[in-house]
Amino acid sequence: MSAPRQQTGVIHDIGYRNYDGARLGRWYLVRSLFAQSLRGAYGLGRPARSKVMPMLLFAAMTFPALIIVVVTVITGSDDLPLDYIEYIPITFYISAIFLAAQAPQLVSRDLRFRTVPLYFSRPITYADYVLAKYAAMTAALLILLGSPLLIMYGGGVLADLPFWAQTRGVLKGLAGAALFAVVLGGIGLAVASATPRRGFGVAAIIVLILVSYTVVSSVEAIALGTGNPTVALYAELFTPYNLVNSLQLWLFGVDINPQFSDLSAPHGWQGAIFAGTALAVVAASAGFLLLRYRKASTR
Repeated sequence: MSAPRQQTGVIHDIGYRNYDGARLGRWYLVRSLFAQSLRGAYGLGRPARSKVMPMLLFAAMTFPALIIVVVTVITGSDDLPLDYIEYIPITFYISAIFLAAQAPQLVSRDLRFRTVPLYFSRPITYADYVLAKYAAMTAALLILLGSPLLIMYGGGVLADLPFWAQTRGVLKGLAGAALFAVVLGGIGLAVASATPRRGFGVAAIIVLILVSYTVVSSVEAIALGTGNPTVALYAELFTPYNLVNSLQLWLFGVDINPQFSDLSAPHGWQGAIFAGTALAVVAASAGFLLLRYRKASTR
């Protein structure tokens, strides 16, 4: 009786090769996540329906600036009818809707579909993830808030308004836009990351901004009507837009709040309180995001 045949394995060469290209590392991943998130905030690289809302809001934000430029050119005015640092507070509802719509877009989908741990399967930490998302939301807001200011500046220069006065004005406006973007971006992402449901995140951001603004405006009106301007001033601390607006007025040496002729802007140590509050809001938002994604990274 012959011995049983001994089975042997066969190795097939199917053409796979080891990767021998450049390894771009952790910061390349962070930059890629930032770029992808920034594009997503405006619906770029996504279906057409995802572009409708951000593009309509961008158009709505810039349209008043175009009107201001046209009026200035036609009338031959010696100055723009609206100061650069006044533009964002007056059109705040547009940027508030953008924040409410797009902040959940940046973070809620990853939480809902539990794709966050996949990011951390690469050499990227939860702190890197938060940094990229926060930077992307801030940049998206800065584009939205800064574009109409640049349109006004371009129109002012073309209308032969004093060049250096317009340049100083737009630089102040862009600095204020950066403050708004950092504070609002942190608040929006922190609220949106609290729930994986995008609809809940949108509603929560709108309620937070609009309810706080309505309550503070009511308190201000009552305080000014009863001769308590200090109470009205400190009420500004409790709603994001008024907080940042008062801070920029203090930084740029404006004496009177343009939105309330009876309300003075912060002076001296009052401004330091507004600056400290803004820093605390940014730190609290970033801290909450770090804790939220540290927990999500372990699931």
